[in-house]
Amino acid sequence: MLTKDSLIALFREKITKPVNFNGIVFTLNLSPSERRKLKRLLREMVSEGDIIRTRKGLYGPAEEMSLVTGHFEAHREGYGFVILEKPGERDIFIPAKATLGAMDNDRVIAKVENRQRRDGRIIRILERAHTKIMGTFESDKTSYYIKPKNRAVPFYLYVAPRDKGKAKEGDTVIAEIISYPSDKKPTAGRVIKVLSKPDSPAAEVEGIIDEFSLPGKFPSEVNEEAGDLAERAKDAVYKTDGKRKDLRSLPTVTIDGERAKDFDDAVSIRKTEAGFRLWVHIADVGYYVRWDSPIDLEARKRGTSVYFPDRVIPMLPKELSEDLCSLRPDVERLAFTAEMEFNRQGERLGMKFYPSLIRSNERMTYTSVKKIVVDKDPEERGRYESLLGDFEMMGELCTILKSARMKRGSLDFDLPEPEVVLDMQGNPEAIIGAERNFAHMIIEEFMISANEAVAGYLEGLDVPSIYRIHEEPDPMKLENIMKVINALGVLRNRRNIRPGDFPELLKQISGTAEEDIVNHIVLRSLKQARYSSLNVGHFGLASENYTHFTSPIRRYPDLVVHRILRAVLAKRQLSDKMTRELDALLPDLAFHSSRMERRADEAERAILNAMRAWFMRDKVGKEFEGRVVSVSSYGLKVRLLDFYVEGMLHVSYMTDDFYQYDEKDMSLYGIHRKKKFNIGKKMKVRIEKVDMETREILLGL
Repeated sequence: MLTKDSLIALFREKITKPVNFNGIVFTLNLSPSERRKLKRLLREMVSEGDIIRTRKGLYGPAEEMSLVTGHFEAHREGYGFVILEKPGERDIFIPAKATLGAMDNDRVIAKVENRQRRDGRIIRILERAHTKIMGTFESDKTSYYIKPKNRAVPFYLYVAPRDKGKAKEGDTVIAEIISYPSDKKPTAGRVIKVLSKPDSPAAEVEGIIDEFSLPGKFPSEVNEEAGDLAERAKDAVYKTDGKRKDLRSLPTVTIDGERAKDFDDAVSIRKTEAGFRLWVHIADVGYYVRWDSPIDLEARKRGTSVYFPDRVIPMLPKELSEDLCSLRPDVERLAFTAEMEFNRQGERLGMKFYPSLIRSNERMTYTSVKKIVVDKDPEERGRYESLLGDFEMMGELCTILKSARMKRGSLDFDLPEPEVVLDMQGNPEAIIGAERNFAHMIIEEFMISANEAVAGYLEGLDVPSIYRIHEEPDPMKLENIMKVINALGVLRNRRNIRPGDFPELLKQISGTAEEDIVNHIVLRSLKQARYSSLNVGHFGLASENYTHFTSPIRRYPDLVVHRILRAVLAKRQLSDKMTRELDALLPDLAFHSSRMERRADEAERAILNAMRAWFMRDKVGKEFEGRVVSVSSYGLKVRLLDFYVEGMLHVSYMTDDFYQYDEKDMSLYGIHRKKKFNIGKKMKVRIEKVDMETREILLGL
């Protein structure tokens, strides 16, 4: 039977060199109808990067031709790196002259020129990440062009007079890319929207939504289907019929932030003779959202919800995310439950999964649970007296699970996340470090346990699935970490570091003044976690099996894992047909989901930078205490102590001396006055300028 799998097997087993179309036909002895199918399959496999077609029309497997597939991470200087789709492989460096016009996040095929140095060149662009660009419309005597706002796009878009619309010099515009860069021609664009200059933070958010091409309103067919689902929900709640376990009498709570609207996880707990029984209930989104339905296809395209200080761009319509699938208190809801047994050392003794019917008793917040468990607040404990025993057990199990996780080598970055506090008009009135409290840790540990249990179960059955993987850091990055650590002087007599040393390193710097900075540097050195159909484990969690199962309202891979788990539980093993379909679908789905996650992260960072600029723009000329968080040859990045805001002190603004960069101890030092600036140093800075266009805060001494 002619399939993609059979063709890959053919190349591996029978064809030892690149071969043309007729050679494959002869080897397989194909009929005319099969020849037509072969052409279609070859086109698909070439477009997906499984095999390569050379300029001479010869076909061969990508890996045997020193070719790799991945996404391109572009740098503002023009060069970049190909992050390979195949897990466990080091990134490939691509010089600026060898990018073939690839843009940030494009899916590409690269040829590895030097395996030892891990450098190469891009030979084909499989899929473009950008169809639109936001930038400034400019002109010279002979032409019009757009200067991209995204610094990772290292070229201008040229605009023909007929394509400039109503754009004028200096306008901020959205342009549709009509031709991509190549050796023979520059990038060309067509202006499709002229943006007014943002006069408020809310207007800035709208501009960033355009900048990142984030989705707007749901299509009408999606809204229609979401409305119809309410009727299905009325019948579904009472259909336990032996397949859906009735857990309505089990004490159950949700624990979320104060502003949360979509509650996709709830927990229950009981003591057992051996230790603890933990139930993690996850909204049963898969019951409502069927494969390839309008809602499913739209959710797949979006990949994830995007969270801004003043709004959410949801993956699912509100009828689902804030109502039918939200585990609200005192309302019967369909769930998918992971029931796990743990002993008093945190070892998982057993697990089972099943569809369930639950009723949450309370909508708890992290602040409230902390008051109960940590602060022993009498008023809060009195208010939730009937659940006190449950919360105490949760705290006890959390401590045990976290201790076991740390012993196996898991990394724990207890870093404050920046939080933008808005006033009634939507303007930022504070930017603070939102600390994680013990209640956050309770939910994190329980969700990690559920995700590991599901991943281990599916891996054990050897069924296709999506995993959340995190690879070991690149050895080159480890050298940079040691430079910083040695420059700070927080550890003595350390010449090198291995990935397995990270837990002990973080433990040793815990409680020091440099802890926050070292944590950030180590975190930046790690590879980004991503989705993959191949399981290579999760380095950061020191977990052999990990997936995302616990947030199907806001992450599409979680919804897919729910469906696979449901199919396995119903049939005990997947049919050959479903296995083949998943094998074909999951690699692309994992890649797309990872890319949508990166886009969401970039948009959220852009919003944070914009909010920082709006917050600081009336503080030009004022002085603040800060701490150096990074040093480079062109200046210092300083984080203010009063606000969770970072600014750039360019070396050209350091006018009291001539400063040089010392790469050995990563510092800037003055030639004459001998003043030295290194990571961790406290200093006083002045706000010189707030550039609203670039969303940068520029500092002076």
